[in-house]
Amino acid sequence: MSARANEFGQPIGPALPDWQPRAAPPRTAMLGRWCRVEPVEPGHAGELWDAYAESPDERDWTYLSAGPFAGRSEFERYIERISQTEDPLHHTIFDAAGRAAGTAALMRVDRANGVIEVGSITYSRRLQRTTAGTEAIYLFMRRVFDELGYRRFEWKCDHLNAPSRAAALRYGFTFEGIFREAVVYKGRSRDTAWYSIVDREWPRLRSAYEEWLAPDNFDANGRQSRRLAELISAAR
Repeated sequence: MSARANEFGQPIGPALPDWQPRAAPPRTAMLGRWCRVEPVEPGHAGELWDAYAESPDERDWTYLSAGPFAGRSEFERYIERISQTEDPLHHTIFDAAGRAAGTAALMRVDRANGVIEVGSITYSRRLQRTTAGTEAIYLFMRRVFDELGYRRFEWKCDHLNAPSRAAALRYGFTFEGIFREAVVYKGRSRDTAWYSIVDREWPRLRSAYEEWLAPDNFDANGRQSRRLAELISAAR
């Protein structure tokens, strides 16, 4: 497709004559087959603490701006604090058994430009590499694109965080580059890896997710027949 040009012959981007700023994410639950996602409440702290305590060490907190925590009371104060913010809007993810198993946030909300990020992803061992954990990301995508009409969904992480970078690609995000010395956290410098999904890509990704999440893609023991990465690759 050739670029449009203005009256000076300069190339310019596609017109968006009907564009309007998007609404802020609502404080409402998102329901899936394998998980439930709802805004963080102080009452979730106990179950979340128990879930995170199942980890044998503190490595899951290395690339997060929060944690690790000295004890349960400090963690409860942290949950109380993040339950009160609107941006980031932190959510608790409940697994299929109804247990609080992790958190993630919609953040850096740019309503004027239709851009939003998923971040502060803090999955316990109960949620890591599970169908519920993947479905939670799909529910965030569905809210961002289908419900709210945003144009761009971002994922950012420390460029040294190999599991997060692999997850972004598995979930269908496109790698865009490294922002050097972008953040200072926990007394160290961070180069940030940027990933995104844009609205024109979402319909095909949505179809891949829905095919993957379909009941007939899993056997009685919850084992998948077709991998999400395979379906996303085919959709593209």
